[in-house]
Amino acid sequence: MTTKLGLVSDVHAKSGPLGEALSIFRRENVDTIICAGDIAGYFDELEPTIDLLVEHKCSTIVGNHDQAYLAAHPDEVDSRLHRFLSALPETLEVEIEGRRIYVVHAHPPASQHGGIKLLDVDGQLIDEAKNHWRQVLQELDCDVLIVGHTHQVFVEQLGQVLVVNPGSTQFNHSCMILTLPDMRVETYALEGKPVLKSWNWGKFIQNH
Repeated sequence: MTTKLGLVSDVHAKSGPLGEALSIFRRENVDTIICAGDIAGYFDELEPTIDLLVEHKCSTIVGNHDQAYLAAHPDEVDSRLHRFLSALPETLEVEIEGRRIYVVHAHPPASQHGGIKLLDVDGQLIDEAKNHWRQVLQELDCDVLIVGHTHQVFVEQLGQVLVVNPGSTQFNHSCMILTLPDMRVETYALEGKPVLKSWNWGKFIQNH
């Protein structure tokens, strides 16, 4: 038996790319959907974005932009958006098809800042970064680590852990499907744009 996990992250209150990713997951008969945080931030479509996550029963964790939204809107404590974001867990741990999955927005054990950066600004792997994180994660007790935050798209085996970042649906134009138990990962492009493996504000500003 196999199970397909649809992976998204850093949707940043932009419902269009997220909706397209969810359509891909439906077409590919995905069993479970995981969002690795940062529902809020940058754009102003937070409510329809949350509606999509709820409608598709996405397992979602909190990100730094979600925490920032909560801190910036203390007067909305009784609103539906506030209740949704404040209820998000910092991490998710599940076992599927005999594989242990750990999900955190930035990096273990429960950080929403910093993050696992394996690529340079042009999307090329940095050997020193791989070696660093291989050492950092050697005690992590899981088979697959799913992260977001850095707006980088990668699937890398670091020691005993397969580290997966599906990238930002908005900025990297990407989502992924992880098939278990064989741990095969496929990347899908969104909005008719090529997947941008590494996205950051500095390079974005220089090129526009």
